[in-house]
Amino acid sequence: MKNLGFGMMRLPVLSGPTDFDYEQLNQMVDAFLNAGYTYFDTSFVYHNGKSEEATRKALVERHPRDSFTVATKFPTFMLIPEEKIEETFQRQLDNLGVDYIDYYLLHNIQTVYYDGYDGKGGIVKTTHLFDHAKKWKEDGKIRHLGISFHSSAKLLDRVLTEHPEIEFVQIALNPIDWDSELVQAGPCYEVIRKHGRKVVIMEAVKGGGLARLPAEAEAVLKSVHPDWSIASWAVRFSLEKEDVIAVLSGMSTLEQVLDNTKTANEAGPFSEEERKALAEAMRLYRESAPIKQSEIEGYKGLLYHGVPVSAILQAWSICQIQPDPGFSDDNNYLKNAIAEAERVDFHAGLEKQTVLTADGRDITEMVEKAVAWLTEHSF
Repeated sequence: MKNLGFGMMRLPVLSGPTDFDYEQLNQMVDAFLNAGYTYFDTSFVYHNGKSEEATRKALVERHPRDSFTVATKFPTFMLIPEEKIEETFQRQLDNLGVDYIDYYLLHNIQTVYYDGYDGKGGIVKTTHLFDHAKKWKEDGKIRHLGISFHSSAKLLDRVLTEHPEIEFVQIALNPIDWDSELVQAGPCYEVIRKHGRKVVIMEAVKGGGLARLPAEAEAVLKSVHPDWSIASWAVRFSLEKEDVIAVLSGMSTLEQVLDNTKTANEAGPFSEEERKALAEAMRLYRESAPIKQSEIEGYKGLLYHGVPVSAILQAWSICQIQPDPGFSDDNNYLKNAIAEAERVDFHAGLEKQTVLTADGRDITEMVEKAVAWLTEHSF
């Protein structure tokens, strides 16, 4: 199975997030299908709630139903009351213009809210969301049930143990997030495989952040493959992983579709030379951030509300070198790390904690600045 996926979250627009450039979007959808790829991923909330509608117009109404697979997600973070869950799901079917959804995900399962979704209470009102989803599958309204996940490998292990009905998990995975202390892409990937489930990869190019690197890092990659685009290195990193249903790329232009499908058609396992080049480019990328990774390593062992200070500073620093820092995924993991460590929601405010290095330096202000920014830009 060709496993490149079309993420419908950064579609071409004319004057605003819901004014779609359908002339270009239709060409993009057609080119993707013509290249032999079939997986389209959308959500109830993308493009101010209009991405599912755009998917219907560009894909569903223009191509036979058996020529594509469509994935969408229930917006758990909107805290929809239980009496509105069925209505919301039906709206999604209507938005897409389909009788069934091929891959349906509970969107953004995380430490802060998980127990409420599962009917155990907790921070959110109990919704029994998993029970609703199982019924939709029994009724044939969804073919495959999964979750998108934004928390720790520890929680993921618990979720997959408690819910054997989950067939696949969508996680952020790319060469930077693979060994990120907060995102934990590598450990989460291994948990999924341990449980025998399938993987969908999002943020393969980290929201476009790995499509352009510092000149020194790009030179390392170009010295090995001058004909490869910089973004293709990150896509290839994900494409070589096993047990993957789809590697998603949020594409905004026809050129991006053509580059990604070309990359996926040609992709194979990295050679040792390619692997070393990518590792060196990512090292240089991290060193270009406001707080260099080499400095962050010196803060290993320090904790702030139970969370490694190195993880907090790494997440903040990486966000600052993304094309849209506020949209970067790292900022949504800190609240879950604190909730897991201390069972508190950081949006409610955290008590003052002083952070001192081994040599006595007070870095509290730097840590608080990072936490404040990550808090402000999380959802």
